[in-house]
Amino acid sequence: MKFKDYYETVGVPRSATQDEIKRAYRKLARKYHPDVSKDPDAEARFKELGEAYAVLKDPEKRVAYDQMGSEWKAGQDFQPPPGWDNGFEFRGREFAGTDGFEHSDFFESLFGRHTRGAEQASRNARGRDHHAKVLIELEDAYRGAQRSISLRTPVVDATGHATMQERHLDVSIPKGIRAGQHLRLSGQGLAGAGGGPTGDLYLEIGFNPHPLYRVDGHDVLFDLPLAPWEAALGCSLTVPTPDGPVQLTIPAGSAAGRQLRLKGKGIPGNPPGNLYAVLTIALPPAVSTSDKEAYQAMAKVFAADLAFQPRAHMKG
Repeated sequence: MKFKDYYETVGVPRSATQDEIKRAYRKLARKYHPDVSKDPDAEARFKELGEAYAVLKDPEKRVAYDQMGSEWKAGQDFQPPPGWDNGFEFRGREFAGTDGFEHSDFFESLFGRHTRGAEQASRNARGRDHHAKVLIELEDAYRGAQRSISLRTPVVDATGHATMQERHLDVSIPKGIRAGQHLRLSGQGLAGAGGGPTGDLYLEIGFNPHPLYRVDGHDVLFDLPLAPWEAALGCSLTVPTPDGPVQLTIPAGSAAGRQLRLKGKGIPGNPPGNLYAVLTIALPPAVSTSDKEAYQAMAKVFAADLAFQPRAHMKG
């Protein structure tokens, strides 16, 4: 997927006001309209203009797009940076509109699939719902927590430039919440028209990267390094979990990659998830003379064991 420079497409600098963007778009739209232009690429150019204008005319889309930064150039290979939209508050479930254009993969990777009628009609007196993605700690899902979160929403100033406005909210994180689920904050959306009720705010939950654990649905996994003798002979270890340390028995003859399940120790729920210890083998370094002698003795013992053939599967 290639990066699209929407400012370059419309022919305006990043500092352009909304009125300047509108004028530039209308001028080029007249030039490349398929019913008027003789240019063989007029239809494609007109669609590109429509997509660029759909982003730049909307303060939410424009500020979100600007978060990508100016270092990207048109035609560069592009993937949205992980978590680029965390804490970004916007209207509706998707950045969708009703302009009638079929948008590119680049557009959809940032703003969601284009669908008609995704926004509430302006005549609806109830305020629009707002949505935002927020990241919490994995431990919050195990115990529940009270957290203060910061959200950013775009506003247009008197000069026609879109800027970010922050607000802070205290949020109760319920025990057992999972990535992808939503918290509804009643009355925290957009104010209603003509005294109508305020919309709601929906927070989509994700987890911050954890130094030990990774999450798969309601299951949690972590790598557990073992010394070679612990894996070969078996042992009993105290291992960490997001809910506190537990005792784990390592069966004799355990190989790297084996998963040991701690039933019900994943994210709480009904039923709860499981916690999996993924075994890895940590080899002691051969630095000192005694280290090397120990490895040489091991090599001598196992070289005589015809049953131990670490590369047997590679023969032929």
